[in-house]
Amino acid sequence: MNITWDARGYTSGFAFVHQYGEGVLEMIDAAPGSHVVDLGCGNGALSEKLLARGYRVTAIDASEEMLAQARALHPDIPFAQADATDFTLPAPADVIFSNAVFHWIDRDRQPLLAASIARNLKTGGQLVCEFGGFGCAERVHSALEHAFAARGLVYPRVFYFPTIAEHAPILEAAGLRVTCALLFDRPTPQQGADGLKNWIHMFVKTPFEGIPADVREAIIAEAVDSLRPTLRREDGTWIVDYVRIRIKAVKV
Repeated sequence: MNITWDARGYTSGFAFVHQYGEGVLEMIDAAPGSHVVDLGCGNGALSEKLLARGYRVTAIDASEEMLAQARALHPDIPFAQADATDFTLPAPADVIFSNAVFHWIDRDRQPLLAASIARNLKTGGQLVCEFGGFGCAERVHSALEHAFAARGLVYPRVFYFPTIAEHAPILEAAGLRVTCALLFDRPTPQQGADGLKNWIHMFVKTPFEGIPADVREAIIAEAVDSLRPTLRREDGTWIVDYVRIRIKAVKV
């Protein structure tokens, strides 16, 4: 799934994405000097962290907007535009790392993603990734779905949020042996008094395609208001009910 990103807004207001992703880096056990691909690198924040760990880094993303931001912020890293489901490296990598990417790719294209990753890994190479898991932001999506339905509209569930049992066989079918898989809740605070509204504007774009701006804003306002009792803390901070799936797999 491709969307047009507000790369500057993403960088300034949603740093939690790469900050939480730093924990996923700890799952990489390759030696310094290994070639690591940051697949779906976004603004390059984690590409820079990989470089600082002594890896040779190649960073790939499908978004021109994100890559422009990444190149401006991290001129010492080679960035390339490519589709995660169909990319080719000059030589197989030791590690393919990916944070907060897989859930943007449609369910029926997940086997293509797995095959593309396996094709670009050395035998014994590692896939280390984290993305949205089953139930991710379900309260938010349910509230939006209800607000859509109240207007006779259908809220499309466009994100891929699998269980471990759903996703591991896809990787295994591509020749990747899953060695570690976790599914866990991670309630995630948002910035500012309009944190939830801003989160919806940033990440829930496709369901609103073709809907007039005034209707979109009314739907978002209704959903936010309905979630105030459950997702707004006493100090005024909004949270989003994230669920993450974290996986490490080895090419056999």
